[in-house]
This record gives sequence, C-alpha cells and structure tokens, in this order.
Amino acid sequence: MNMASASLKLVGQSAGQSRYGALAAALKSRIVGGEWPPGSALPAEQTLATEHGVALGTMRKALALLVDEGLVKRIHGRGTFVCSGLTGAPMLRFFRFGDGTGEVPVSRIVSRQVLAAQAAVARALGGGPGDAALRLRRLRSLDDVPRLVEEIWLPLPRCAALQDGDTSAWGDLLYPHLAVACGVHVHRAVDEIGFGQLSAADAKALKLPTGHPCAVVRRQAFDLAGRCVEYRTTRGDANAFQYSVSIT
Repeated sequence: MNMASASLKLVGQSAGQSRYGALAAALKSRIVGGEWPPGSALPAEQTLATEHGVALGTMRKALALLVDEGLVKRIHGRGTFVCSGLTGAPMLRFFRFGDGTGEVPVSRIVSRQVLAAQAAVARALGGGPGDAALRLRRLRSLDDVPRLVEEIWLPLPRCAALQDGDTSAWGDLLYPHLAVACGVHVHRAVDEIGFGQLSAADAKALKLPTGHPCAVVRRQAFDLAGRCVEYRTTRGDANAFQYSVSIT
C-alpha cells in the first residue's frame, strides 16, 4: 500500500472524531478484512506510522484503542499481535462434575440439519426469520457419562463447510474447527445463565428423568467484526451447577 492510498483511509474521518480514532478504525478494517489474521503480528509501529503518514505518537494512541477493544495485544519486546480469540470458553466452568480438574469433555455431534432458523435464533444470528442456518445437536461426556447436551446454530453460508463431512473428525472443541474449516474466528462470547427442566429428549440424552431441573446457558459468540457466528443453548444437571466470582 502506498502513502497516498494509506492516507485516503483517514479522509472519511467524521466531525469530532480524533485523528487517532479514525486511524484505529482504518487499522480495524484491515484486521477484519483479513490482512492480518488472528495470531499474526502487525508491522512495526514506525512502519505503520510512515505508511499512514502520521506521527509515531498518533499511531501508538490508535493501537492503544485497539488494545482496549480487545482486538490486538502488545507483547513487550516482540510487537503488536492480533488477538487469537477464543478456543473453548468452556461451559464446564458453570458445572462441577467429578474432581473438577478442568478436563475437556468428549464431544459427539448427534445430529446435523440445515433448517429455517426460528425467530429468536435468526435475531441472535443477525438475520431474518426463515433464514437458513445449520443446527447441530451435540452431546458432551466425561468418563463416558453424558453431562451436557447442546443445540448449536451456525449462520449460513458462512459455515457452509460444516454441512458435509465426517463430524467425528471435528475434535472436542468447536471453535478451532470453525477457524480451520470456515475461516471463522470467535473473538468473544456472551453467556446468559438460567434454569429450567429437561425435555424428554434432553433427559434421555443425559440419562436423567424427564422434567429434571437443569441449568441453561445461552451463548452468543462473535467474530472480530462483531458479527454473531454462533447461538448455543447448553443444558446440564442443575444439581451440578456452580458459579464463582472474585470480587475485589
């Protein structure tokens, strides 16, 4: 990119927006566009400053905004890197099964369907009612005992690569497979916790009585651009629910 084209990135600066704010937006656009993939290093600060025709201090302020946003991180002596995002964000942190050693549960895809998304799912995924989405039903086990049952909705066509193929090759964590198969990198997730009762199907999967109390965790996961790339509902035995928080 030459100096003229780089400088054009700041021409759209809105009234009242700081120069480094506009610069941060330009850098974010390049990150979201895939120029610097998650985990990769950005060019040196001086190189970026020269490329965009700004002072080094302005570039550093712009990068500080991206650090605050969680898009990049600075590693002393090494440089600035695009955050790799989430790999698991384990649901087991809400439950205590066995000795609580943090073991990754074994995951098995029970069913996979392309369906018209329900209204609530479509809204969560940023689409409209009736939009096609990929629905997965997944069972997660520890020591061969089923512990969590999940319904996962993924947007199409972004996750179309997961419509076919052997699900047993996906591994126990979904997000790394999403990154490899679809180029979708989960940057952050929002979990909401509630309680309910197991349906007959979920109770059978978890080998519990129908109507057994369950903890319900609903998650929206987002990519670097802030687009929802997963809507998940996880259910597990409410008697195993735990939640801890450190307050300082």
